[in-house]
Amino acid sequence: MQQTENTASKKERPRRRKLEKSLKPSWVFAIALGSSVGWGAFILPGDWIREAGPAGAMIGLFIGALVMMVIASSYGVMIKEHPVSGGGFTYAYLAAGKRWAFLCGWFLTLGYLSIVALNASAFTLLLKYLMPGFMKQGYLYSIAGWDIYAPEIAISSILLILFAFVNSTGTNVSGRLQFWFSLFLVAGVFILGTLTFGIADEPLANMGRMFSGEISPIAAVLTILAIAPWAYVGFDNVPQAAEEFDFSPKKATFLIVASLLASFSIYAVMIGVTSWTFPGNGGTGGELWATGSIVSNALGKAGLFVMAVAIVMGIFTGLNGFYMSSSRLIFSMARARALPAIFRKTSKQSGIPVAGIWFVTLLTLPMMWFGRPALSWIVDMSSTGVSIGYFFACLAAYKVLAKKKREGRGAEPVKQALSVMGMAASLGFLALLLIPGAPGSLTLPSYLLFGGWAVTGLIFYSLMKKTYLSLSKEETDYYMLGREPAAAKETVRKRIRVKRPVGKTV
Repeated sequence: MQQTENTASKKERPRRRKLEKSLKPSWVFAIALGSSVGWGAFILPGDWIREAGPAGAMIGLFIGALVMMVIASSYGVMIKEHPVSGGGFTYAYLAAGKRWAFLCGWFLTLGYLSIVALNASAFTLLLKYLMPGFMKQGYLYSIAGWDIYAPEIAISSILLILFAFVNSTGTNVSGRLQFWFSLFLVAGVFILGTLTFGIADEPLANMGRMFSGEISPIAAVLTILAIAPWAYVGFDNVPQAAEEFDFSPKKATFLIVASLLASFSIYAVMIGVTSWTFPGNGGTGGELWATGSIVSNALGKAGLFVMAVAIVMGIFTGLNGFYMSSSRLIFSMARARALPAIFRKTSKQSGIPVAGIWFVTLLTLPMMWFGRPALSWIVDMSSTGVSIGYFFACLAAYKVLAKKKREGRGAEPVKQALSVMGMAASLGFLALLLIPGAPGSLTLPSYLLFGGWAVTGLIFYSLMKKTYLSLSKEETDYYMLGREPAAAKETVRKRIRVKRPVGKTV
């Protein structure tokens, strides 16, 4: 009878699928760094200098890195306590329950998807600059003033499919590639920074006005600070990969902080390259791509080649890293019964949630047809989704630390204070993004798309609500966190107690 009951119990609760532990510390560092520093570090410095000035841009990004380190402390706490995939989705469940977890996971998914799409389209933007004759063939149509040509759609689509295949082969392949991509990225930035600073007669004088003359220095810094969640979004790929760590989760905080410092250094160097090479901010006022023109004028084709390699590496690390994080987030939501069952299946060959990878591909491929303006609108609100994830991670860390203190397992007042600061910073980011008229506030198209995604989420939630909410807390804890229900533990204990000595007959 007992055996029958146990069998029935197993049927009622399907086994929890797990991911293989194969990620090395250097690979995880590369995932965080490469995902944070993508095409934006090379394409956008001219825009940042126009908006805030060289000093305003650097200070804004430096403060942003410090704020991210404060938030990273909470991620470190949560990874140590719960080394499972899911990131903000899992932490929102622990902090506020299933409904908030779905909301957080839904908007995090949007943020990750948009960055996958943007990296693919950024590759074609680079090719448009390097090979305009080839890329501007086969004109199709225009969207928001952006001309769409057949080669950019074809190439960006092929790139998405290629990285879907790479990620489907296994973490060993994608993790190792991420490491080498990041290494070439850092080497390229070092070469560009060293050479341009060396050939400039007066690098500091060339930078000219340190802050934008259009707005106050404080407003200039805040304008750049508002994009910090987007600029450093890659570091929260680390908790998405926590279940696959082949090392102690205690190292996560160090790896995240180190990646943030490295990311800021790369941003600062590229802002410097754009401003210190020639007098007067490098003439950023009239150039479509100021940084590219400056490197070309200063270092010639060789310099442009080095920069092109660095950009390609930044694009590839972004594609690879966010394919990994978005598929793991989808896998975690499906494992918790918030998404269809197909997304929690893993490949027998690679142990990877392949369905999530190809789902990301199917969602991003149509985005290639809308041009960069539409993708930029989506990225504007990706910071919103990421900031929501930051808030819940900090709230969950605060609750975990408070519980440890109550149970006498050790008080950590500094980390608890950092979690409070992280919550305040996350709300501040949301205010900068969502309050009309605030520095960094969303544009009207972004608001409309944000609302459309929210409505789609409500529809999707209504379809999954019955299954998702029907699970007991014990069952949800089991699927999300890997905690065995008390009944299952008791069954194991009973089996141990009744086990007879070897060699004895019944």
